[in-house]
Amino acid sequence: MGSIKVVLLGLGTVGEGVYNSIVRSHQERLTKVLGKEVEIVGILVKNERNRPILETVKVTTKVEELLELPTIDFVFEAIVGIEPACSYIKLFLDRGCHVISANKELLAHKGEELTKYAMERNRFLTFEAAVAGGIPLLRTILQLLQVNGITELEGIMNGTSNFILSKMRVNHLDFTEVLQEAQALGYAEANPESDVSGRDAFYKLMILSSLIYHQQPKWEEVERVGIENVKAVDLLIGEEYGLRLRLIASLKKSLDGVKATVKPTFVSNGHPLYNVEGVDNGIVISTDLVGTLLLQGPGAGSKATASAMIEDLVHIQQQKIPSFESQRGSHQEVCAGQKDPLITLAIFQLSEKVEWNDVWREFNETGESTVVLGTSLKEYNGFTYGSVLFKGRLPRFEQSILYNTYPVSPKGLKGIEEKLLTPVNN
Repeated sequence: MGSIKVVLLGLGTVGEGVYNSIVRSHQERLTKVLGKEVEIVGILVKNERNRPILETVKVTTKVEELLELPTIDFVFEAIVGIEPACSYIKLFLDRGCHVISANKELLAHKGEELTKYAMERNRFLTFEAAVAGGIPLLRTILQLLQVNGITELEGIMNGTSNFILSKMRVNHLDFTEVLQEAQALGYAEANPESDVSGRDAFYKLMILSSLIYHQQPKWEEVERVGIENVKAVDLLIGEEYGLRLRLIASLKKSLDGVKATVKPTFVSNGHPLYNVEGVDNGIVISTDLVGTLLLQGPGAGSKATASAMIEDLVHIQQQKIPSFESQRGSHQEVCAGQKDPLITLAIFQLSEKVEWNDVWREFNETGESTVVLGTSLKEYNGFTYGSVLFKGRLPRFEQSILYNTYPVSPKGLKGIEEKLLTPVNN
């Protein structure tokens, strides 16, 4: 019967998850599905040290030693960064291997180039794990939404950031405290910059843009804001309006080209992402035929990523013949949707409550260009915070009084605006 020979490039959180899933927990299931055992024959590591790895596995710091193995069918690439991962993938594709990658930075930069390189060698390059963790998002887009026009895609694409925002809100904790807990639980790396700055979600969004539209926006024009400066009080004020803060990545194509943003955004309980908590990712796909779809599942941790990579192996083994359609077959035309109104939550830190009258005066003087939907006054840690939820233009304020502003998604707000807080007495 033989076995399917596999090599791992990298043995960090992702690599260990793949190794443990294949060797320890899911070998019997894999054998039943594939009719063959999956055998890990080699692992590329950064440093030579003792690891609980089977003696039959070649563990090395030199990629050349893995390339010399007699048989390799699949390569799981779980290295961070563009190089040497890109060069390694090409070497193994030249060798005749299928490649399964979780490297979102590499794929954001060179995904289409590497896919073409693989196809020229009649091999697969798949990367489900690079975008939404354990959620089968890419295969849904490529295989299940071939007729539906995707008018917009938005989602929570970083489980670490979602865990931090959820924990901050529920337990009234500051960012630094929750980040340390996320690191202790293995949800955040020792250097969490990519997760909390929104860069990780940005790379995933660029992969999706390339996959869906076969083009990307100019990277420097994509608004990217992380969660590093979010305060616990911001989340508590949002709750006054029934809103929860999410780091939302959004993508749509208009006559002006592909538009993308990654930024903290408040959502109401009518929004599909309102109840996506903890390390879960949630992706909302708006289409012109079936309507709105929500895909939700774990987005952080070794098991979620390992699941996506191993499912890719099964998919490749069952499909056999690589094609452009199976790897990058989605191609959406321009979908002219309605332009949503701009809704903002502005937060003011008041040294004296009398300053609230000044805030109100500025909003009243904007006339019809601004529509106030709700207001709130809140005491927190010895400070007074006023907030205004509004449509339209933000009046000019001194930086010392305007504490922060957040966009609010209009999805789900229609029909419940009358339930928002009524203006406080001045």
